[in-house]
Amino acid sequence: MRIYDISFYAAGFFIFGVLAASLKLNFSIIAAATILIAVLFLLFGYFGKSGHAYRQAGRLFWLASLSLFVIVGAFYYFWWNNNQIKNLNLIFNQKINFEGVVVKNPERGNQQKLAVESRPPYSGRVLVKLKNYPSFNYGDLIKFEGVVQKPEDGSYANYLAKEGIFGIVSYPKTELIDSGHGSKIKSSLFSLKEKTINVFQKVLPSENAAFLAGITLGERAEFSKEFKEAMSKSGTTHLVALSGYNITILVLAVAYVLNFFASRRLVFWLTLLIIIGFVAMTGAEASVVRAAIMGGIVLLAKRANRLYSFRNAIVIAAFLMILDNPKVLSFDAGFQLSFMALLGIVYLQPAIQKFMKIPVENQSVLGWKENLLTTFSAQLAVLPLLVLYFGNFSIISLLSNILVLSVVPLTMALGFVLGFIGFISYELSLIFGWFVNLLLSYETFIIKFFGGLNAFQIDSMGIPLAFIYYIILAVFIFKNEK
Repeated sequence: MRIYDISFYAAGFFIFGVLAASLKLNFSIIAAATILIAVLFLLFGYFGKSGHAYRQAGRLFWLASLSLFVIVGAFYYFWWNNNQIKNLNLIFNQKINFEGVVVKNPERGNQQKLAVESRPPYSGRVLVKLKNYPSFNYGDLIKFEGVVQKPEDGSYANYLAKEGIFGIVSYPKTELIDSGHGSKIKSSLFSLKEKTINVFQKVLPSENAAFLAGITLGERAEFSKEFKEAMSKSGTTHLVALSGYNITILVLAVAYVLNFFASRRLVFWLTLLIIIGFVAMTGAEASVVRAAIMGGIVLLAKRANRLYSFRNAIVIAAFLMILDNPKVLSFDAGFQLSFMALLGIVYLQPAIQKFMKIPVENQSVLGWKENLLTTFSAQLAVLPLLVLYFGNFSIISLLSNILVLSVVPLTMALGFVLGFIGFISYELSLIFGWFVNLLLSYETFIIKFFGGLNAFQIDSMGIPLAFIYYIILAVFIFKNEK
């Protein structure tokens, strides 16, 4: 077995072990099942070790050995989980006074949400919910007086645990002690993000400014309840989720545009620089880094023009992210949507092209045919996940996405230009903002129009049905493999 196959199967089995452990299967059961599978591989390899099947037998012997990485993955998950809570020292359901530092950029909207790392004599990260004023920032050292409560069991508790948060404090008394206790680089990046959003708010109508901040920087604090609902019903929430899907579109759009002015090698490096700039603009949060990696993987796959290389790239990328935090595999919707949408674009889209005999030559970056295929493939790939996490999936979302995505890459590019101009000249940004506002008005109109249509909704899908759905997609891809 070649080295790239060994790395693929080793990482894949490791990920499967992490998945089994995150589903709360007993470690001994996982180990016993893995050993049984390894024995079966050995038996099949032994009886097939003759004639033309000799090479296949050798592969089965390798798989028998590599399958033991399932045990390694499961052990790593349990070790990581135990290590995460080992140093936790919080008093729950009792009013206490404690100090802590804000370790992430605060979420703002109807309330502030601060991720706070508590200081001795306590230890552990808590989520603090506050009114919007007085406002706090990343790196602030704050004194709190309130009750720390354990998150209720369920998906939200799992999400918080994935973020390393084990307690919630609602509207405690606060006192700012000091500022500047975080990374100066992060503080500068968060400040740059806030200033860019302020430029949008000064130049554009409030709803359009909020949407532009969403698709460029992933900021949703200023979205109205009605607009959030319209995005959900129109199937366009992913545009502001900073998943790999919308960043993939940005990467492809930039690559296509640059391709007219530069060599292929220069396009590759310039696009990578743009991805790095995007990560810097959004503060280099983990979700943004993950999405940027997904966009970079698509860029690398297209540069190599080999899906086989992509297979290894995506598995190794998943392995590295899971190694950093194994809970993202089961408890991070953005992680799952990013991977599934990307798999749909890279594997399902060519299969659909072949099945429907669709020519794809001589396409422009804004071509309707490419947008249709990309959107349709990604939407099919994430359909069960959208139903599971957002409670509905509308068939008409395919049309709304096609209409919106035809201009989103251009809007995002012009949005970054607008932010840059806003730092130089307010008057010039007003003129440039008028053109950007035309695109934003069109996009928000489409979102609200289709959000008002409650037709062809899929609002439930059980796990068995989702499993069957993905089996059907896999068979379709296999039969139409290019």
